[in-house]
Amino acid sequence: MANETAKVVRFHTLGGPEVLKIQDEPIPEPGKGEVRLNVKAIGLNRAESMFRRGHYLESPVLPSKLGYEAAGVVAAVGPDVDKSWIGKKASTVPAFLMTNYGVYGDVAIVPASALAVYPAKLTPEEGTSIWMQYLTAYGALIAHAHITKTDFVVITAASSSVGIAAIEMVKTEGATSIATTRTSKKKAALAEIGATHVIATQEEDFLARVNKITGGKGARVIFDPIAGKGIEALAQATAVGGTIFEYGALAPEPTPFPLFTALSKGLSIRGYTLREVLFDPKLRAKAQQYVFDHIEAGDFKPRIDRVFPFAQIVEAHRYMESNEQIGKIVVTV
Repeated sequence: MANETAKVVRFHTLGGPEVLKIQDEPIPEPGKGEVRLNVKAIGLNRAESMFRRGHYLESPVLPSKLGYEAAGVVAAVGPDVDKSWIGKKASTVPAFLMTNYGVYGDVAIVPASALAVYPAKLTPEEGTSIWMQYLTAYGALIAHAHITKTDFVVITAASSSVGIAAIEMVKTEGATSIATTRTSKKKAALAEIGATHVIATQEEDFLARVNKITGGKGARVIFDPIAGKGIEALAQATAVGGTIFEYGALAPEPTPFPLFTALSKGLSIRGYTLREVLFDPKLRAKAQQYVFDHIEAGDFKPRIDRVFPFAQIVEAHRYMESNEQIGKIVVTV
């Protein structure tokens, strides 16, 4: 084993996709509470792009690993980990910090607590494309908002993997989704995925459309990863007593608090991340079962936009930053 090496991705400086380097390193042994995964597929997430640029919740320690989601086969376990994991197909739940672990490589060391068995009918490419997106949507829409059939739910940046998961979840719960995208280019695809209404925000009057769709009441729930100055329009589109879930910061500007709109409507504007689900063991178990069951039932189907080979990890990150995708970008190893 000592003579064998693994190909892993590291970045030695902060910056654009070009800072990602594939390098050979000795195959690592899992320590206490860890497993080694022979990686078959890696699911890309916007968080990794932000982490690479130094714009994320944690700052990378250079040279840094990268990556939250991988699917593969468990090849080795640490001294205190259940040996029955060995040989099992599993994917990683993003229940760790990228300052400690990263899955971009043909092998990855991850905490055993971050492993989950994905539905057997899924390919590794699909198995790496479920937990981040569906669990993120679950925490806001199901655990916190408790959406029901009477609800209107605005989903911004709806062509992202989390946006698509939210569309499917709102449909499954019988509520009405209002998906937004910048131009008409992705409207048909979002409708096909199951969005009840789609608004191209650069071509249509967002507020007028929401008012018409909701009969002037506004949406009780808004699920937004963008933030920035657009929050004022979202606040105006929210129903009295409604909630805006801010789960990202894609906008390159500060986010003002829409005070007068919030005062007049009694709005809640809530910061939310997946960690709220992952760090509560009971909630995490419930959320994972919900996702597993709905994938098995066919209500949720991970949509893969494009697959890149591992050697093209830089190109895959460039494509992610182009915002052209509808669904998940996957890298195969």
